[in-house]
Amino acid sequence: MARENTLKTGELTDTTFYILLNLMEPSHGYMIMQNVEKLTNGEFVIGPGSLYTTIKKLLDADLIQMIKDQEGNKKTYVITDKGLRMVKNEVNRKKEMVQHAEKILKEREELK
Repeated sequence: MARENTLKTGELTDTTFYILLNLMEPSHGYMIMQNVEKLTNGEFVIGPGSLYTTIKKLLDADLIQMIKDQEGNKKTYVITDKGLRMVKNEVNRKKEMVQHAEKILKEREELK
């Protein structure tokens, strides 16, 4: 069975989340990879294949847009308002998930 497109369901994969988060400021591909790795202290790494496949999906979904680069030789991207809303929704969704987990764990006296 084909994997459902999470962008259509409003959920973000880790890769999509970190790319969108990084594009609050204009950035090009290599810089995105570096910044995500730095932000996560090397715990999350996005390879070039995954990065550019995801960027294409984000462009198609109007979550990011390509902008003119001052140097003119690199493709530079930035998050759109739609993409920003999606990141905020994902943060709220994850917070609720954590609250549910904490409640259940507390009820089972796993959290002290």
